[in-house]
Amino acid sequence: MKIAFVGKGGSGKTTLSSLFIRHLAANEAPVVAVDADINQHLGAALGLDDEQTDALPAMGAQLPLIKEYLRGSNPRIASAETMIKTTPPGAGSRLLRVRENNPVYDACAHTVRLDDGDIRLMATGPFTESDLGVACYHSKVGAVELCLNHLVDGPDEYVVVDMTAGSDSFASGMFTRFDMTFLVAEPTLKGVSVYRQYKEYARDFGVSLKVVGNKVQGQDDVDFLRTEVGDDLLVAVGHSDWVRTMEKGRPQRFELLEADNRMALQALQDAAEDSYALRDWERYTRQMVHFHLKNAESWGNAKTGADLAAQVDPDFVLGEQTAGVGAPQLA
Repeated sequence: MKIAFVGKGGSGKTTLSSLFIRHLAANEAPVVAVDADINQHLGAALGLDDEQTDALPAMGAQLPLIKEYLRGSNPRIASAETMIKTTPPGAGSRLLRVRENNPVYDACAHTVRLDDGDIRLMATGPFTESDLGVACYHSKVGAVELCLNHLVDGPDEYVVVDMTAGSDSFASGMFTRFDMTFLVAEPTLKGVSVYRQYKEYARDFGVSLKVVGNKVQGQDDVDFLRTEVGDDLLVAVGHSDWVRTMEKGRPQRFELLEADNRMALQALQDAAEDSYALRDWERYTRQMVHFHLKNAESWGNAKTGADLAAQVDPDFVLGEQTAGVGAPQLA
């Protein structure tokens, strides 16, 4: 399942996504974690030190390799240079799976050893001074969107993406790539403002959205969130001494996380698992094509000098039944 964590800056989005990743690992679920936030803090939240975080390979720097691998033998894609972030797979494309080994993971994924198991961590790469005035951050996360477009994942597998803060996630179609989106909101008017934006933007695309209340100090905070977001409120999380200790650089074993917070994380996993029954691969593919055609018309055709609408394979539907179709997969 593909899970996104979104929210305004400072809401605790990255901390909660890291706790959820640890929880999944403790439950022996295979996990690919992706840091797609402009601030790139997920590695540190998972226990990496500054040197390890700085050494994480940047997906943006490996975009030519990613494109060439995913293109495979798809006859509709003349070259990797004509692929853009929204290019959909078709017959002959290589697809990604959570548990496999492949050149994309070899180049972009770093194995992080947690208390209860290993996960793969991928990162877009930071927005650097050299990018100022010549690039936008959405060009960095294009590698993530392209990988998600070519990903085939099952009900007991997880791809967890820590998205960029605020409503910037809607600058591309990537917000439709997830089975479940957890929006982290503080019990304040500013805290729920991003929720209202997200709810409005996502309304026409069937995005499954649940609110995780964070920094909740009592029943009044819970009541406030319930009034503001209604039934979309899934669970509320309060203060954690475990998290505070981790942020001081003295992490404890994950099994020592407070029982109520462990229960909250289990509620997130239960909601994610329930969302799998609603998965519609045909709609998922249609939305992928929709955003590709929009991008092709608005800037893609001009940038690549190609008719990118021709990349769409009208007979192809991404799904678990297509996992073995196309170019050979690496075991």
